[in-house]
Amino acid sequence: MPAILEASGVQKRYPMGEYQVEALRGVDLVVATGEFVAIMGPSGSGKSSLMHILGGLDECSDGEVVLAGRSLAKMDDTRLTLLRRRQIGFVFQFFNLLPTLTAAENVALPLLLEGQTRHQVTSRAEALLELVGLKDRADHRPDQLSGGEQQRVALARALVTEPAVVLADEPTGNLDRRSGIEMLALLRLACDQRNQTVVIVTHDPMAASQADRVVFLQDGVLVYQLSLLDEGERVEQITDVMARLEL
Repeated sequence: MPAILEASGVQKRYPMGEYQVEALRGVDLVVATGEFVAIMGPSGSGKSSLMHILGGLDECSDGEVVLAGRSLAKMDDTRLTLLRRRQIGFVFQFFNLLPTLTAAENVALPLLLEGQTRHQVTSRAEALLELVGLKDRADHRPDQLSGGEQQRVALARALVTEPAVVLADEPTGNLDRRSGIEMLALLRLACDQRNQTVVIVTHDPMAASQADRVVFLQDGVLVYQLSLLDEGERVEQITDVMARLEL
């Protein structure tokens, strides 16, 4: 499959008083269309920094990120905002739903921002809520939903624009085990049935085991990649690599 997302020599430095902290030190990563990739590593390894740079939420200090053939560094703020809105779906650990909107309105919001009318987006929002099993909760506000239900609404919102790439930062981090499994199944569905590319950041080997490939970061460097070809023993494969790398 062709590459949809490419990071080349990505570096990220943050000023810290008189010094600079190197969060990423020359990361190269290629993600194919329709691939599910998990990014793992200990706290401070650069996982979230890499995720934000891949999604155009932050700029790299050096290097380049190319999404669907377009270099993010060569875009002005307006074009980058439009690219994020149309080509990237974000799922965050803390849901980021608007509390005054219903589930359906939260899902429809990206389409409304594109200038579509409420009538045009209603059926699309309903279809996505049905996909994530929440059709009967469409009129509920976030405070009327469980954590797992809120995360599924967030995923429906991420998918509503049919983005090329879905980026999820610790998508199961605030969920109980059952809700986490349901969330991962939906992300897997996005790959297998909708041919969308999914990249998640996670510390959980169980979550990472749903991916096609796991990349491991340590001190801002991509130190290992693991292809998960065997349906069995996936968690064990991941934990073995973590132990070997002392992650």
